[in-house]
Amino acid sequence: MTMGLGIQQSTQVDQHYPLTEMKMWKEEEKLEDEAEKGQDEKGPQVVDSEELVGAETCGKVLLQLWGDFRQCYSSRELLYWSVWWAMATCGYNQVINYVQVLWEHVQPSQNFTVYNGGVEAASNLFGAAAAYSIGFTEVRWEQWGELALGGFSGLGAVGLFLMTFMGNIWVCYIGYIIFKFLYMLLITIAMYQIAADLTMERYALVFGANNFGALVLQTIITSVVVDGKGLGLDIKTQFTIYSSYFMVIAVVFSLRGMFIIWRAQRSSKDFSPSVKNEPPDCE
Repeated sequence: MTMGLGIQQSTQVDQHYPLTEMKMWKEEEKLEDEAEKGQDEKGPQVVDSEELVGAETCGKVLLQLWGDFRQCYSSRELLYWSVWWAMATCGYNQVINYVQVLWEHVQPSQNFTVYNGGVEAASNLFGAAAAYSIGFTEVRWEQWGELALGGFSGLGAVGLFLMTFMGNIWVCYIGYIIFKFLYMLLITIAMYQIAADLTMERYALVFGANNFGALVLQTIITSVVVDGKGLGLDIKTQFTIYSSYFMVIAVVFSLRGMFIIWRAQRSSKDFSPSVKNEPPDCE
């Protein structure tokens, strides 16, 4: 009897055991489903929060850039040097891009042995020498710099006028070398003067902004003067415009340079009498 009861009890336990296992499995599946649903609900929230943090960071960076930009260009000296940089670089790029067309117009390569490559190499060599020589000059560029910008820009304009109207390929070559030499000289002075008023962290901002301004001006000039949808002028007329463009730059900066020198001399004269009238020190 006892054995019979033991067998019955064991069979009952075996019958209930699969049921308990199935309940446990169902409960585990419910827990897993709830966990997956929770992750699915939290996922978009995490993504949204990351997007908000990224947008805030980007906004802060843009505000900081704008603040640095305004602070940098609040200096009048830096602003004037940057204006020259943008305008002169625009005209320089236009000349570089289309000078080969002018040389072909003046002296077709079919009728003459051209030395365009040699002239480009020579102009780069002279330009590098000019940029290197600036380091050995002792000039107060803050006083004489803008007059130098105006005077040398005028010489470059004269070189362009000679290239345009003389009709001689050798004159074109010489005028081009002079023009490029003067530009490399002046852009080195401009970089030095601008960098002197900046911290190192703002070099890229100001230099990039100046080059961007030059590209905007170049795009406008190309669309109006060169492009067929604009005026579509011939190459000689184009270089007449470029020469006049540099002459305008020369006049503006020459006048400002003379004003700066006159103001500096006047302030020195006003200061010197007060120094002379001071009583001597008595010991």
